[in-house]
Amino acid sequence: MKITKTEGLVAAPPTGFLADGSVDLTVVASLAEHLHRQGVGGVFVNGTTGEGASLTTGEREQLAAEWRRVLPSGMKLFVHIGHNSLGEAQRLGRHAQTIGADAVAAIAPSFFKPAGMEGVIDWCSSVAAAAPELPFYYYHMPAMSGVALNIAEFLQRVGDRVPNLAGIKFTFEAMGDYCEAVRLGNGQYDVLWGRDEMLLGALAMGARGAVGSTYNVAGPVYRGIIAAFDRGDLPAARVQQARAIAMINALVATGHFFAALKALLRLQGVPITPRVRLPLTAGADCEWAQLQHWVAESHAL
Repeated sequence: MKITKTEGLVAAPPTGFLADGSVDLTVVASLAEHLHRQGVGGVFVNGTTGEGASLTTGEREQLAAEWRRVLPSGMKLFVHIGHNSLGEAQRLGRHAQTIGADAVAAIAPSFFKPAGMEGVIDWCSSVAAAAPELPFYYYHMPAMSGVALNIAEFLQRVGDRVPNLAGIKFTFEAMGDYCEAVRLGNGQYDVLWGRDEMLLGALAMGARGAVGSTYNVAGPVYRGIIAAFDRGDLPAARVQQARAIAMINALVATGHFFAALKALLRLQGVPITPRVRLPLTAGADCEWAQLQHWVAESHAL
């Protein structure tokens, strides 16, 4: 399969919920328009930020289909299909291919974990085979999956066992491993960076595409980092990265990151509420004070 490299930002959108706890599909169109204005080039749906692991398979299919329906022309649709059940992951893969997604990605199972490197490769092979026409990305996020491996070694050992493997969504702090994965085979794979607060460092290691939760609300800031880096203006890039880190710290300080992200989107005009699905909680309104202060003081958003 010919691999097309991803350039720029891919947002990982959150999922909206109604008062009865059901998924609010009506939010998707407004969020898609907002992201287009933010200047991101695609969306990574049903992932960590989208609370994908807390959604039913049916809900994930509905969300993927709605994103495909409303996504502005030119924006790429990545559908996360990872699941603790192989059968459900394969079902999600077949569905993503049917609706015309641009790519699929899957995190490793987090309850019964694959047995080492070979186990991860075997599992990826079985999942990716359900959507053979779509590029497949392994979603490397040990903090959530509990599955740690060397990605450069994974890419070297996978061979032709996952023929539609396009690359990695790399959400980990191991910059050395990331650099090796990017350089492997003269840049053979599309290795997407996944830590927003470290984007500038990843650019220095060769990143050209990145997936992130805060790209939903601060696309111009991150595009500023990339633009400054590309023109060789590292001081300006550092200033923009520091602004992004201040925002991330404000979101984290609420104690309810995913709910706070939705609250910030609402402040920016997207009709989404801070509701999240158990076991996550949204917290009290008073906990948004620091976030609101940051928004009021920022000229970037």
